[in-house]
Amino acid sequence: MKFIKTLVAAAATLLAAAPALADITIGITLPLTGPASGLGIPMQNQFKLWPASIAGEKLNVIILDDATDPTKGVQNARRFVTEDKVDLIIGSAATPVAIPIADVAAESATVQLAASPIGLPPGKDGWTFRLPQSNDVMAHAMVGLMKKQGVKTVGFLGYTDAYGEQWLKAITAEGEKNGIKIVATERFARSDTGVTAQALKLTAANPDAMLIVASGSGAAMPHKAVVERGYKGKIYQTHAAATRDLMRVGGKDVEGAFVVSGPAVVGELLPDAHPSKKVAMDFVAKYEKAYGAGSRNQFAGHAYDALVVLEKTVPVALKKAKPGTKEFRAALKDAIEGMGRTVFAHGIMNWTKDDHWGYTLETGVMLKVVNADWALAN
Repeated sequence: MKFIKTLVAAAATLLAAAPALADITIGITLPLTGPASGLGIPMQNQFKLWPASIAGEKLNVIILDDATDPTKGVQNARRFVTEDKVDLIIGSAATPVAIPIADVAAESATVQLAASPIGLPPGKDGWTFRLPQSNDVMAHAMVGLMKKQGVKTVGFLGYTDAYGEQWLKAITAEGEKNGIKIVATERFARSDTGVTAQALKLTAANPDAMLIVASGSGAAMPHKAVVERGYKGKIYQTHAAATRDLMRVGGKDVEGAFVVSGPAVVGELLPDAHPSKKVAMDFVAKYEKAYGAGSRNQFAGHAYDALVVLEKTVPVALKKAKPGTKEFRAALKDAIEGMGRTVFAHGIMNWTKDDHWGYTLETGVMLKVVNADWALAN
């Protein structure tokens, strides 16, 4: 009996001395319903393909629907940091929802991987890193093609929210550098079901090109409205529209549309020398094996890249602290800022302490809708 008690005591001592294992908990808030659901659902699909563990630690992934509603998104984020004690927040894919979540991330000292290109005041993104390319980076690619095509004037039809306003600012600034002027500006809400009046005004202005700033399947409605009002010029769409929902809903009216995207959507079309080709092809192969040919999506690619981030930074953070602690959250932030040049499906990322955008101006890829499929525009 004494021998058995000694063994039990020794075992208890060893267990006490061994480092305690803890799940890495990730809170993900996505627009699974509402106007931006076409962005959130593909991301959720990709998250379902994630492994069960990273660096030997179990992944505990919690996905909540924010319904494309900023209030709901903040509620989800506060639940993550107060109840679930998450190590990382991902979301939202809707810009108006992701922006206020950044405040929760900063207050709780929790890293946020924003799934939309949110603009934040200087110094307000200390804990927020963007997975999508910035609007400035994408506007650079878009205006480059416009310039090649001889475009001099542009009509703008975009959301009334932060995504629309940020794109208006980006395209105006980049256009001015290249002799391209915004000659007409109209806006609409994400929930609007028609834009007839705005389309008539823009068509009457007859710009060389039209820029539609909307997302997912919602980008088809304004596009169709402009075409149906007789507009014959070139029509451009932003990276929030780089989804087959645009073609599914838009049909023949979106044929010939120019859409800016990250390289993840067209991995097989990239030249062999493109640094993201191999990773983009891996994303496409795995996603379409699970969800069917042609199901790839810009936002699903961001969810794939989020795993690339974790697989590179979690082992580094684990050397400093255990998951579930403020020390681990801080170590994860430091690791992301120090992870250096990293190949994503969506381009080359190089976040630093002073740059939480990371992507270079060469990131954007211009696509064209040809026979209800993607083709490289240039």
